[in-house]
Order: sequence, then C-alpha cells, then structure tokens
Amino acid sequence: MSQKVAVIIGAGPAGLTAAYELIDKTNIKPIIFETTESTGGISKTVNYKGNRIDIGGHRFFSKSDRIMQWWQNILPLQGEPAKDDKQLGRKVLLVKQSVKRKVGSQNLEHFNPPDPEKTDKVMLSRSRLSRIFFLRKFFDYPVSLNYDTLSNLGIKRTFKIGFSYIKSYLNQIKPEKSLEDFFINRFGEELYRTFFKDYTEKVWGVSCSEIKSDWRAQRVKGLSIKKTIFHAISKNFSRNSSFSQKKLETSLISQFMYPKLGPGQMWEEVAKIITKNGGEIHYGSQLIGIKNKDQYIKSVQVEEKSTGVVKSVNADYFISTMPVKDLINSFNGDIPVEVQKVAKGLMYRDFITVGLLLKKLKIKNKTKIKTLHNLIPDNWIYIQERDVKLGRLQIFNNWSPYMVKDENNVWIGLEYFCNEGDELWNMDDEKLTDFAVNELTSIDIINKKDVIDSVIIRMPKTYLAYFGTYDRFSIIREFTDGFKNLFLVGRNGMHRYNNMDHSMLTAMTAVENICEGITSKDNIWMINAEEDYHEE
Repeated sequence: MSQKVAVIIGAGPAGLTAAYELIDKTNIKPIIFETTESTGGISKTVNYKGNRIDIGGHRFFSKSDRIMQWWQNILPLQGEPAKDDKQLGRKVLLVKQSVKRKVGSQNLEHFNPPDPEKTDKVMLSRSRLSRIFFLRKFFDYPVSLNYDTLSNLGIKRTFKIGFSYIKSYLNQIKPEKSLEDFFINRFGEELYRTFFKDYTEKVWGVSCSEIKSDWRAQRVKGLSIKKTIFHAISKNFSRNSSFSQKKLETSLISQFMYPKLGPGQMWEEVAKIITKNGGEIHYGSQLIGIKNKDQYIKSVQVEEKSTGVVKSVNADYFISTMPVKDLINSFNGDIPVEVQKVAKGLMYRDFITVGLLLKKLKIKNKTKIKTLHNLIPDNWIYIQERDVKLGRLQIFNNWSPYMVKDENNVWIGLEYFCNEGDELWNMDDEKLTDFAVNELTSIDIINKKDVIDSVIIRMPKTYLAYFGTYDRFSIIREFTDGFKNLFLVGRNGMHRYNNMDHSMLTAMTAVENICEGITSKDNIWMINAEEDYHEE
C-alpha cells in the first residue's frame, strides 16, 4: 500500500506541530506548504545583523503539561545560569537530571542539562515583568492597588475609580454584548476609560463597543479587580519559583521559559526534525486552489512564487492554518453565497515592528530589580499615552541576553498596530523610522542621539478581529466542518485568538482525530473554549 499523505498549509506553530505529531504517531507523510521563506509564522525570530527580534513577544508558558513537556523535548531547560544570571548573581530554576529527546521510538539525544554559555539548543528560565506606561509614569500590569498606583493616579482620580467600580458592581450591564460592556462590568467605567479604552482601540482601530464580547473569552476571561487584589496580597507571602502556576490567571504569571535565540529557534528545530524524518516543507509556496468532491477535499493547487509554476497535489488529509478568508477564496467549485459573504467580511489587524539598536535608554531603572547597565527590567511595556500611536515596546535584552549581539547596547522593538494599505503601513522605511524615533523621544524614553541602527518588519494579518462578519462565523464553520478530511487549526486557521499553546493543542487534536478516524471537528473547536484551556 502507498503511504498516506497529509497536506499542511502553513509552517507556523500549528502547522509544524501537526507535522511533528504525524511523524511521531503515524505513518502518514506530512507535506507543508509555506507562503513565506521562513519558519514559525508570527512566532519566528528575525535576525538583523546578529540582533534578534521576537515579533510580538512570545512567552513559553502553558497550563497544559503536555505542551510544556513537548517544548522541553525540543529545547531542554537550562542546567546552568545564563550569562546575565551569572553577572547579576540571580537565582533561576535549573534542571539537574539528564535529558532524553525522542520522536516516536527514535531517541534523538541523551545528555546532561544544557549550559546556555556552551550550546544554543537550550530553553532559558526567565522572570516576567510587563508594565503600563501612562502619564509618563509606570504602572503595574495588571494594575494593582498599591501606593505607587494611587500616587501616580492622584487622590481625585482614585476616588472616581473607586466609586465608579462600586456603581458598576451594583448595576451590571446585561447581557454583555460588547467588549466595552465586559470591561465596565469588571472594572467600572472610570478605570475602563483610564486604562482599557484607548489602548484597546489603539490595538484594534475600532471602538470597544464594536468588538464582540467573545474576544474576552480568549484573552481576559478570568481577570477582575478582586483577583488582582488577591494576587497583590498573596504574592507578598509566597514566591512560586516553578513554572507550574496553574492556579494563577495567565495575565499574572511571573515565570516562563524562552528559547535562547528567540521563539523562532523552537520552530526551526522542529522543522529540522520533520525534514530529517521524512516530512517535506516547501517555502515560497502559496495555496491558490482547492478541489473538492462531495464531502472530501481531493487536491490543492500550489504556486511556487519564485517561478510561477503551479502544481496540483493530491492527499488523504488536509490541515489548514492559513487565514480563513484566504482559504474560502481558494475553493475552485461553487461556494454557498452566504459563506462567501461572511469570508469577505472577516477582518484583520496588521502589525509593524520598528527595531532600534541604541547605546542606552534615557529612562532609568527605579525598581529594586538588578539589571545590567541599570536597564529597565521589563520584557515589554504597554504604551498607553494618548499622544503617540506606539502600542507596545519590547526590550529584547530582557527576554534573552543572547538576543542582542553586543550586550553593551540596548535592542528594542516598537510595535504599531495598523491596517495593510493605511498611512502607517505604506510609509517608507526611512520616514517610519524617524516617526517611531520621534514618538519614543517625545515620551522621554530615548534620546535621538543614542540611535545606532534600525530595521522595519511588516506582518500582515497578525491579529484576527472579532468584528466585521465574525458574529456569523458559524456559517463558515458549518461549511468547512462538512469536509471529512479537512481540519482547520491554529489562530488564523480557525479565526480564533489562540495563544501559541492553544494553536498547538488544536493541531495535536486534529492528528488524534485522524488516527482514530474521527471526522467531527467539535473537539478541536472546544479548545480555548473549555475551562481547562482558557487564557485567563
């Protein structure tokens, strides 16, 4: 009998996980078609002159033990301190027992826990700190009711927030139709307008009243003032030094793992394992057609972008991680009119990172956390100042000291949310760099004279939107679920705001369904909808 084949569209976390699981658990050959020339999707690492950019910032933490073990099977956790840990005398979680790596029954390696100073194939143990920058001051994230917060806000604003919260607590908006309703019910209108409204609208480009409340189910479901207060009190009495922080809301997690050379390193390693074990990955290959008959997908047409050559590929199974809008547009046959309408109306938010290499930051570290060169200790900062378009600031030195070529420099990423084709997206690189530098200078975080180098990275369809025709998405799901051998997985693949671990779990579940002959997709759609999977 000829070997069965699974075509996988996309080499991001979900697509690569599906291919890995097929190799690990079946005799089905995975063939991946990736439209770009790189691995990892939005979880890739961009290497610019030895300085590495993590697009959006990716913590490796999950409430799923299976995912945590999966990651460590690819890149084992460090057994010795990283260079910044050594220099600062910082205590970190280290592994001391020997490590085995395997795919299926094949042992890949057996070795002692890796030393990040001697090998790149290692996962670092990192502490998380992210803060809000507002009123030219730092606030805890999530906002905590401590002296610094109250001092920064002032007595008048603090009292208004308190009374507003009591009012909302006693007069809940029901039903919660929008994200605005959700925030006001949990935090009160004054706190919502102070910390949530402008930033959320900066990210999405529309009013919170236009965003469906479903969005919060994937992102902020369990967070509230009560839980924030409880966390602020309890953290003063206990310190959790492990990664097993399942009882915490994910927004409060303080420890995470991180590949030495950024998130893309994980997916580059997975890609190597896939191709070494008989799988195929074709880069620069775009899906342009899908042929179906009755309840099955029969083949796909793929264009090699560099040559324009189109080939038809037959397979037994098809796993898609590509944007749902593009998937529906690729069908060759007659598509129900309503499916086409909903697909056309699905919306996305695009993303720009401006990488800046600096001699130093103007803003100084006023925390009690020790850092090299007194650098502020944040992994990333939410910029909620209303006079700039900048949304978030990544400090790559603090994600991993190996992300920056020269540890004496500061390597940061300025993140902008936009729409493909708008003024910001179309701005040429030189003007956009000047714009970004001027914004960061205007809020007193850098001095222009300290800029050494820069790079621009544009990422289309980074964030899928819970507005447009999203409220009718069930029409698309009913159509795609009708094909017994088609499986939609991942963030863009399901038009669902999954984190990396959720995306991987959808891929794992799809492979399990293939193994067991299950054609229903219900268990895939339940991931990040069930309590166990929530990003709380």
